[in-house]
Amino acid sequence: MNKPTVLILCTGNSCRSHLAEGILRSVACETLDVQSAGSKPAGYVHPLAIQVMEEIGIDISKHTSKHMDLFLARSVETVITICGNADQVCPIYPGQLNRHHWGFDDPAHAQGTETEKLLAFRRVRDEISRIFTAYAIGRRDQLKSTPAVSV
Repeated sequence: MNKPTVLILCTGNSCRSHLAEGILRSVACETLDVQSAGSKPAGYVHPLAIQVMEEIGIDISKHTSKHMDLFLARSVETVITICGNADQVCPIYPGQLNRHHWGFDDPAHAQGTETEKLLAFRRVRDEISRIFTAYAIGRRDQLKSTPAVSV
């Protein structure tokens, strides 16, 4: 059985989308193919995003920053935009059935000391975790309630 692809989009694909990808993969990898990309990829994953995910036992250190156009030839069932810019420029993907927009602050823009920046990353990580964990539970429940097709 092919798992439906969920594509999480933001502008730079350096922070929020990787936080969301890591969290959604950790709770739904058995039912969903989770990917992330950006409309203007930064070319790296923010070190503080990697650090705050390590704190909760999720390794995103091997993630890469990718352009959303890489997915135009793939079947993408659900697109989730997590910043306003990505929501405005998001194309329609082959096979796309669902589109959601859940906006989150960009922790990469946090000002202050290293500790204050880490607090911003943790806050956004925890907000993303609540939303995407609830989404994963809903998807699991949806799959359980869908009757199996016999051939």
